[in-house]
Amino acid sequence: MRSVTVREFCREFSRKVEAPLRRGETLILRKRKEVLGRIVPERTQARTYPDFAARQKKILGDRVVDFNFAEFLREQRNRF
Repeated sequence: MRSVTVREFCREFSRKVEAPLRRGETLILRKRKEVLGRIVPERTQARTYPDFAARQKKILGDRVVDFNFAEFLREQRNRF
């Protein structure tokens, strides 16, 4: 656990406090040598990604899309 002083808490909040909390680290808040408390990050739910395969099936059905990205880039280059 990292330790942060009250002075650092006030002056360098984003670097000394916010960044470690966003990484999920618990901080110990001190005033000189005395421990005042702990700052524990809020537990958040893990981000879930949308089901892209289900979206594609809903939009396209059983159709197969033939897309050649290299050919698309060549066409775009020729346009300009």
